[in-house]
Amino acid sequence: MKVFYFFVVLLALASSVAFGYDPSPLQDFCVAINDTKTGGLYGVFVNGKFCKDPKFAYADDFFFGGLGPGNTANPQGSKVTAVTVNEILGLNTLGISLARIDFAPKGLNPPHTHPRGTEILVVLEGTLYVGFVASNQNDNRLFTKVLYKGDVFVFPIGLVHFQQNIGYGNAVAIAGLSSQNPGVITIANAVFGSKPPISDEVLAKAFQVDKNVIDYLQKQFGYNNKVNGKHN
Repeated sequence: MKVFYFFVVLLALASSVAFGYDPSPLQDFCVAINDTKTGGLYGVFVNGKFCKDPKFAYADDFFFGGLGPGNTANPQGSKVTAVTVNEILGLNTLGISLARIDFAPKGLNPPHTHPRGTEILVVLEGTLYVGFVASNQNDNRLFTKVLYKGDVFVFPIGLVHFQQNIGYGNAVAIAGLSSQNPGVITIANAVFGSKPPISDEVLAKAFQVDKNVIDYLQKQFGYNNKVNGKHN
């Protein structure tokens, strides 16, 4: 019986390793096809994208041009330009992507998570205050650091993290991510701007504040038609 439980645990560990991250490619490359109706003519369904027959692959399948400055004229003062499998089809099954993050002075890339990827960030210009929050298991411990040009910092997969420009000029960073499609969940948007909205009764109890506070926050994300604590 002990041997049986040992093998069950071993299988569980092996499964977590096998399915916790993007699978390793089984061929030299697998260029994605966005048109799923014709995808069957070229290959099979792999890792969320159809694969193009390698004979029909071209250099442009592995290319993205113009990763230039993003427009930071917004309330957050930042712009993330992602380069994932949706921008470079040749990234399909390769398990990596990147993003350029531009910051206006005092600009913020607000608290968010990447559910499918670890992020490693390098500062190209400026000074950033960055950090991530550990899980409940680790008492939500906050790890922070001030980064200067050339500094590198890692944000573990799935953990809430942020970056803020604390300098007086613009800042630029490049982030590498361990998934072809790491995803992003911006915490404030998800909690106060979900569609349909989360009940203000639920959020008021969760945050231990008056419902009027929740109503105000939800209005910042476009919700104001409510009846008896429920949203229309």
